[in-house]
Amino acid sequence: MTDADRNLARKRIKARREFWSMLAIFIVISLLLTAIWFMTTGGTGYFWPIWPLFGFAIATVFGALNAFGIINREVTEADIDAELERRNRKS
Repeated sequence: MTDADRNLARKRIKARREFWSMLAIFIVISLLLTAIWFMTTGGTGYFWPIWPLFGFAIATVFGALNAFGIINREVTEADIDAELERRNRKS
């Protein structure tokens, strides 16, 4: 295993750990905002926490996509070979 492989593995592990931390923070903040809403309105008023929670949920989804390699997928030799093959067919 090369140093590059180890660095890539380290980067992926770090991204996953950061995602799980972000998810835990999202859950705590969601509970806190919902508790504040409930204590101030008795659970009958306009559910205003939906707006900050919606924004935080979007950030959490993108964090998950990044952590599990869907957005920030590593470029492999097979990807490079396929791209070169496509370019050669166009020429």
